[in-house]
Amino acid sequence: MAWLVLLLSGVLETVWAVALTNSKGFSRLVPTLVFAVALVLSMGGLAYAMRSIPIGTGYAVWVGIGAIGTALYGMTALGDPATAARIGCLLLIVSGVVGLKVLH
Repeated sequence: MAWLVLLLSGVLETVWAVALTNSKGFSRLVPTLVFAVALVLSMGGLAYAMRSIPIGTGYAVWVGIGAIGTALYGMTALGDPATAARIGCLLLIVSGVVGLKVLH
């Protein structure tokens, strides 16, 4: 259960990061509210998951999921460059996250 909560919390990290940029410095109400709710749920899920997952593993997986999700969103929806080097770096993050899960 903790791993599922951690996965969902990582996805919510992507949600709050995207909402943060869409809030335009907290000047737009709806994205600011989405940011706040997603942030609280993401952190709460991380805290719950780290009851049974070691801090180094849990935090690294959470950040990795959020970083990958945010980068992919930027590439697909915002026109961020999707170069081979960037995709290779994302694959390295994925391999690290999977490795941490397998070695847990």
